[in-house]
Amino acid sequence: MSIAEDQVRQQLGDFSSIVCFKAVVVGIEEALGEKAAAIALISAGRQRGKKLAEDLGLNNKGSEISLEDVSIKVSSVLGKDGTRLCIIDKMEQDGEVYKVYTRETVCSAGEPQGSPRQCTFTLGAIQGFLESFLAKRLRGKQIESVLRGGEQDVFEFSVLR
Repeated sequence: MSIAEDQVRQQLGDFSSIVCFKAVVVGIEEALGEKAAAIALISAGRQRGKKLAEDLGLNNKGSEISLEDVSIKVSSVLGKDGTRLCIIDKMEQDGEVYKVYTRETVCSAGEPQGSPRQCTFTLGAIQGFLESFLAKRLRGKQIESVLRGGEQDVFEFSVLR
């Protein structure tokens, strides 16, 4: 199903501005506090990611499709030809640890250098997708940020036992 076929709004389409999204994030942080807001945003992202895996027919397919092929499919849906959440450059696996290299994340957009902002929603979306794809529970963390000198926003996911 293409985005146009499932469009929610007749004239404005399915997309909103980064400015509005960031206002929601800041408002949630002010209302709940930074840690509770991070938990809520990661959870919301995870739900989005799980739905994405389901929509792409990639849930529980971890051993059937290469991580490289999955990366290409997810990147097209979340990147410039999709919802524009972020660009995924690559996904890597080292044993039970997965790393996802992203850029132009919605969470980092417009933030000043040195900002402590974390990519909570984006991390959650990728985590939820990977959890659904791999049929495994993961713990995610951001290990590199463009806001703090990194070349990319990099997320690391470890399999929980």
